[in-house]
Order: sequence, then structure tokens, then C-alpha cells
Amino acid sequence: MQIIYPSDYFSPGKADETFELEFNCAKNNGLTCLLLSSEHAAMGKYQFSQSFEPGVPVIWRGWMLSTDEYQQLHRAVARCGGQMLESFDDYIRCHYISGWYDICQKYTPETVLVSAEADFDKLTDQLKWPRYFVKDYVKSLTTSRGSVAANADEIREVLQSIEHFRGKIEGGVSLRRFEHFVAESERRYFSLNGQVYSADGVIPDVVIEIAQLVDAPFFSIDMVENDVGQLRLVEIGDGQVSDIKEWPVERFVRMFIAS
Repeated sequence: MQIIYPSDYFSPGKADETFELEFNCAKNNGLTCLLLSSEHAAMGKYQFSQSFEPGVPVIWRGWMLSTDEYQQLHRAVARCGGQMLESFDDYIRCHYISGWYDICQKYTPETVLVSAEADFDKLTDQLKWPRYFVKDYVKSLTTSRGSVAANADEIREVLQSIEHFRGKIEGGVSLRRFEHFVAESERRYFSLNGQVYSADGVIPDVVIEIAQLVDAPFFSIDMVENDVGQLRLVEIGDGQVSDIKEWPVERFVRMFIAS
């Protein structure tokens, strides 16, 4: 495995401090680690710290990328003789809720996918859900206001805040039926080349079931316990841009060595 990390903007020879621990751990464990110049990438140019090894798959471990940015990175790696493990379609399939919701419906809250221009008054009148969890196709609102809405006006309020803080609504709007989850029960799993991994070595059967449904080489699976003790799928994410959360960094890096 070859792993690209973003460089520190002011010290191009170092990994960005957010990923520095993982970068050093991966490198010390014998993995080929490259740096992508954050300064040049910000201008749409792609400059890597070294050449790619032919025939060895490449992944990105860094900031969340828009679909356009991932496509540009994918092309840049190919131009430099590398081959990304994940295609553009793989990235979309896991990065956008529209790519995985249909196949995972029974494991996750009921969801309606619409455009940002939808008639939310009409929609909420039809759905009549007690509350709505509002996000775009990628992320929810992470400010103190949060993403839970009780009516059409509050849905629009959440969407305006997402647009204000993140610059745009990415992909579209997903309205999710609010479910009660147990605080601090969320866990992140990763699936890499068909093998599921966890932070503590414990992998519930339902996580393996979900992983088998998703046709992509590297993705995260976030699970949470609801108030009646069931494990529920929060979301699927692209593994390249998923935080390690509760994982010890050494255990996360060993996943790449094992693959």
C-alpha cells in the first residue's frame, strides 16, 4: 500500500499536524508514505514528494475532498504512474448517502433524498415525522445548533447554516427520520479489501452483513446503539477521508499492513 498524506502548509517536508502521528506510524512500519503539497493542491496543482511504485495501490489519507477534488487527485496520481485503490465511482458510492442508502435501508433511519429547492412544507406535511435529522449528502451541521429539526422552517434554518459554514450544500439534501440513540455508543469500523476491522477486535455480525453489501474497497461503517438495544447504521463513509475516532493509531496502521 502507498499512502498519500497532506503536507504541512508552511513546512512541506512534514505531514500536516492533524495526520502527522498516523504518517509517522505508517512510515515507521514500512509503508510507503508520500506527501502532497497542500500549497499547490490549494491551487489545483498536484505535487508529490516522491514517485509512485508501479503496481502498488495508492490511497489518500487526508482532508475530505469534494467529488471534483477527488477526480483531480485520481487523475494526477495516474499521470504520475500510480493507481488509486478507489475509483471515482467508489468514492461517490461511499462519500454520498445516495450511494449507499438504498442497499442499507433496513439498517439505518428512514431517509428521503431531495434537492435544496424542495418544497419542505409540502414534504413535512406528507411525512409527518416527529423530528427530522437534516444534512446534505455528506455531513450534518456540527455547530451548537445541531441538525435536528421539528418542522419545515427549522429544516430551512439548518440548511442555511450548512451553506453558511461550509460554503454549499453538497450533492443534495437528506432528511432522516430522527431516532433516539444511546450517548457515547457510536463506534467506527473499517472495511478494507473485503475484510472488516474494528478498534478493539470485536466486530458485530450486523457490521459484517452491511460491509458485504457495499461494493467498494475501502470504507468506514459507523454504528450506534438505539434506546432498545439495537445496533443502527449511522452512515457509510469513504475510508480515505474518515477520521480514526476511537482507534489507536498503531492498530489503524496495522490494517494497511495486513491488507
